[in-house]
Amino acid sequence: MPLDSALPAIDIDADFWSLRFVDEATDSYVVRKNVALPFATSLDSGAMATVYVNGGYGYAATSDTSAGGLRRALARAREWAAVTARHAIADSRALPRPAPRGSYASPAAGSATLTRREWFDLLLAESRSVGDDPRIVDWELSVDVVRSTQRLVTSGGGDVVQRYRFLLPSASVTAHADGDTVVRTLNGYRGICQQGGEEILARFGFAGSARKIADEALELLSAPDCPSGAMDVLLAPDQMVLQIHESIGHPLELDRILGDERNFAGTSFVTADMFGSYRYGSDLLDITFDPTRGEELASYAFDDDGTRAEKTHLIRAGILMRPLGGSISQQRAGLPGVANARACSWNRPPIDRMANLNLEPGKSSFDDMVASIENGVYMQTNCSWSIDDSRNKFQFGCERGRMIRDGKLAEVVKRPNYRGISANFWRSLTHVGDASTLEVLGTPHCGKGEPSQVIRVGHASPACVFADVAVFGGDA
Repeated sequence: MPLDSALPAIDIDADFWSLRFVDEATDSYVVRKNVALPFATSLDSGAMATVYVNGGYGYAATSDTSAGGLRRALARAREWAAVTARHAIADSRALPRPAPRGSYASPAAGSATLTRREWFDLLLAESRSVGDDPRIVDWELSVDVVRSTQRLVTSGGGDVVQRYRFLLPSASVTAHADGDTVVRTLNGYRGICQQGGEEILARFGFAGSARKIADEALELLSAPDCPSGAMDVLLAPDQMVLQIHESIGHPLELDRILGDERNFAGTSFVTADMFGSYRYGSDLLDITFDPTRGEELASYAFDDDGTRAEKTHLIRAGILMRPLGGSISQQRAGLPGVANARACSWNRPPIDRMANLNLEPGKSSFDDMVASIENGVYMQTNCSWSIDDSRNKFQFGCERGRMIRDGKLAEVVKRPNYRGISANFWRSLTHVGDASTLEVLGTPHCGKGEPSQVIRVGHASPACVFADVAVFGGDA
């Protein structure tokens, strides 16, 4: 595969062509109830050809990256572009013809990693720390190590190589007693997912985490259900990232606004005429698209269409400014967008996706936010979510809550849930945590597209307070 070598000569009658190569390896380590499960590894490599001709555009993927395989893929893509040109939803003659030059590398992208035995020893030590309380009925520790190299070459002389190293640790404990079962995780399932090396484990306190969440699971067993009613809600970062993802990220994807996803992932309550004037949230809401933060999961220098990635405000002081739209959607909608044309692998074309979607920190400390609440609940770690297909009405549940009374944290409660409407919920934002409350998290499992694409998304958020939210417990 020519990731670092010269491409074969390409001779094709086209307005523009590109080849995007992906070579990815994943190692998976799992320990469940003090037993090391079989080591799993996967390798995936291939190339996507894109061709513009006569106003049309076509794609063809191949796992044959020999000179002949690449030429055949380009020929197939050209054929599709020519045959479908009169049906194209955008005129490729009006699209950019990028010629990017540059590179990108994750922090620690080329560093040595732990050996296979060292990974299993680390997970086994954590697993054994859970203890032998009979109420703990299941527990699991895991980590995925992903190494990915991607190269984009274009007919105009563009050549970009981007090297990634992703680390995805996870820990969960299940407790059961008297007919009740609770699950406690470390920042949610795969919520800890960053680019870099083993320093990520220390950053999130992975050592000792299994014992901590086991203690919290046992605590939740004896805790009362969260009460129901309208009250203030303080959301921890590991819940905020889901709130941002579902009720800001997906609604702002421009292809969804244009109707492309309505058969599968739904539409959006956002319309094209809202940009520049619509009040999405309170004055405290500042949302940025930022693929430049090195440790965040979806950082990169160029998107998969070759557009340079830059930090951009999507919502500033609560006002909706810009959608998440790549070059094709921008041309169709006549709106500015960002560098977010992304594909999950070599066998999918790029579509509009979130990358790093962050809520910028404010000025409130955690103690200040607690002190501001007379009657409310602090919620941690998402465990369930439901949102309508226009990404407007939602209902989310968390693993753990603590009541707040007269500005002080009180008893632990289980199964805290809340519901709202995106168009109103963000306007109830009253406090945004400062940098000391911010965490960089994300998800490797964001699904969208036909055919389906599951992609990595990063989110950074501080803790936040929302006023007068509809809260309900597990018995409601």
